[in-house]
Amino acid sequence: QVQLVESGGAFVQPGDSLRLSCTANGLALSNYVMGWHRQAPGKERELVADISNAGSNRNYAESVKGRFIISRDNPKNAVYLEMNSLKPEDTAVYYCAARNRLVTKFTYWGQGTQVAVSS
Repeated sequence: QVQLVESGGAFVQPGDSLRLSCTANGLALSNYVMGWHRQAPGKERELVADISNAGSNRNYAESVKGRFIISRDNPKNAVYLEMNSLKPEDTAVYYCAARNRLVTKFTYWGQGTQVAVSS
């Protein structure tokens, strides 16, 4: 059974940092492009960042460029999202997801972890 599990979400203040983690059971993440998405209340889900299989290519949404860093540790079968200088508008449920590099649709999804930024 394939399972992606996110962790690290928390309630923080503006300007704080958080590191989200995503691990997998039943799936070798090294075979997949990995992405972090988020969905805020009343908004559509958006892709925040993605990283290629080997980690050589990374893409970021404009809203998080310069603040968030996506990384992966394939031997540990894990993907991370380091979030710095957090803003209230970063408040959302964050999901990790996996897709084959030859397609654009993410196939496997985690259950999400809540990040709340407020003073």
